[in-house]
Amino acid sequence: MSSVLENRFLHLWEHKGGAPLEREYRFHPERRWKADFAHLGSRTIIEIEGGVWCHGRHTSPKGFMADAEKYLTATLSGWTVIRLTSPQLTPEIIEQVIEYVRSRET
Repeated sequence: MSSVLENRFLHLWEHKGGAPLEREYRFHPERRWKADFAHLGSRTIIEIEGGVWCHGRHTSPKGFMADAEKYLTATLSGWTVIRLTSPQLTPEIIEQVIEYVRSRET
């Protein structure tokens, strides 16, 4: 299920001409982790971090540690992890992320 923030990100991404992304991509063969978005050609995972101000799962100690484990495993497996919060969902920042992804495409 998509969140409002994920939908906003995707709208900006598509509006700015970003490459196709995989949604809810399972990047690890054994764990059930999913990335919000993944660009396979550049091995880039994009996580939209919600619940920052409302003490959601990502900001609880247990949730924070679980996310840290997920992101470390992704990075050690050769993925670049980009984490975006709601204030970062702007056309200017999304353009920068699109350019980064383009520069890393194989």
